Amino acid sequence: MPIAAAAVTSPPAAAQVHGVVPRHASPTPQQRAAPRREQSPLNPSSQSIRSASSGTELAGSAATEASRAHIANLDRVLGKPPQVPRPASHAAASKQERQQQDGELEPLNVRHGLLNALNLSFFVPMPGMRARTAADEHMSPRSLMHMQQLLSADSPRASPRSTIAPRWRSLHGEDGWAGLLDPLDSDLRRELLRYGDFVQAAYQAFHSLPTASARHRGLMLPDRSYRPTRSLFATSALSMPPWAKRPNTPEWLTQQSNWIGYVAVCESEREVARMGRRDIAIVLRGTATCLEWAENLRASLVPLDGESGEGGGQEEPKVARGFRSLYKTAGEKVKSLSEEVMGEVRRLMEKYKGEELSITVVGHSLGGALALLVADEIATTVPDAPPVAVVSFGGPKVGNAAFVDKLQKSGRVNVLRIVNAGDMVTKVPGVAPRLPLTKEQYQHVGAELRIDSKNSPCLRPDAGPACRHDLEAYLHLIDGFTGTGRPFRHDARRSVIRLLQLQRGNVKKEYVNRARELGVDPSAPVDVGRSMAYGNCAVASPSS
Repeated sequence: MPIAAAAVTSPPAAAQVHGVVPRHASPTPQQRAAPRREQSPLNPSSQSIRSASSGTELAGSAATEASRAHIANLDRVLGKPPQVPRPASHAAASKQERQQQDGELEPLNVRHGLLNALNLSFFVPMPGMRARTAADEHMSPRSLMHMQQLLSADSPRASPRSTIAPRWRSLHGEDGWAGLLDPLDSDLRRELLRYGDFVQAAYQAFHSLPTASARHRGLMLPDRSYRPTRSLFATSALSMPPWAKRPNTPEWLTQQSNWIGYVAVCESEREVARMGRRDIAIVLRGTATCLEWAENLRASLVPLDGESGEGGGQEEPKVARGFRSLYKTAGEKVKSLSEEVMGEVRRLMEKYKGEELSITVVGHSLGGALALLVADEIATTVPDAPPVAVVSFGGPKVGNAAFVDKLQKSGRVNVLRIVNAGDMVTKVPGVAPRLPLTKEQYQHVGAELRIDSKNSPCLRPDAGPACRHDLEAYLHLIDGFTGTGRPFRHDARRSVIRLLQLQRGNVKKEYVNRARELGVDPSAPVDVGRSMAYGNCAVASPSS
């Protein structure tokens, strides 16, 4: 052993043992801790330590295997799906979820968007806006089983469509949807979901390439029976002041003319026979640009035919100044929204002359307001126009009582408003700003289908204002709505994956955790291609 000890001794150490300090060695000012070294395999003491640790590891691995087998047996008994390995990118999200589960309060408004930036719940008290408790996260076993079906890749199939040709006029609002809303008719539910998905497609088409001039060619409609025929643009009469522009601001946020929707027509003869007529759909998205937001705030009432007579009596039909500006203003390179819509409607009516036609104008938020102006002009300027129905998701008030009477007395326009309880947008504008002689009230028009986020088994009852106005949340609630005071539809088929990705902060944690177990990342951006496979809608709603 002296020979072995001498062999492993370093030269500087050997020189110090004999009392000789090498010339190249520099004196150390302070004593440093020796670096940690692994035990040499030639050291007999390391062999005993390794043998003891290996025995402990064998015992621990045996216990771990037994625990895993026990958990696997429990999973088989409880019917829990197998764990799906998650990539390393989910580690940060998992850590944040664990912190929130340990007792940290999650902010009520998590979704990105202008509504969250404004934090309307702070300025405007809303019922139910409180700190979340464990009761808000409770889910029944039946809801958990239904949730697993909606999150799996096999179950969300499109509901079968029955023939609606004998009753298409009642579904189109001929009798004001009497007897079809509460409880909600199953055929009407499918029609509403299809038109809502058309608006989702408009949102996706705009946000995928906001600066494009003609976008309907790349538009991916979830219902292939319809074909887009015309792109629609809306132009603001306002302009962004130079001091408000920032170097890194995208151009589309401040430009005056923007793509706002499209016109589509049903070209499938089989679908035409099923519906009993050929349908022309006019689809309009909601607010997306700064100038559109500015136009929304111009709430003074102006006559439909122009700016003159602003101080006239209440018997004159009037609408919000901002909505009329977006509808009637022409851009430098595009026509006004009014001219584009009227020209395309007349062209399609001439093309399909002699057939049974219908016109459905559908929009969300701002699009719902513009849809009323479109329907009014069709009924006023097109003498032989087919029946016109307006489907508005979360639309605001548009005009005064005289405007409402004008639409109702025309006898050719039927309006259906879908309203989520607590949606602030559906409550504005309330009162027009003070005019020289009078103060006029805004009024809603048409029938109302009222839904509530609190009835959803996966949304938290204290969902924030962004969630209550989100279009995907609207479609999720319509899919599960059966009637006032009735439970959520147990056989609802619409996938909740997009709802998870868009409103993760407003979804109960049981849904979020189970989605991760099934390999769905709620924090990932919405995948349009995957959305096509999971549900009726192909695109996401970035509305807020």
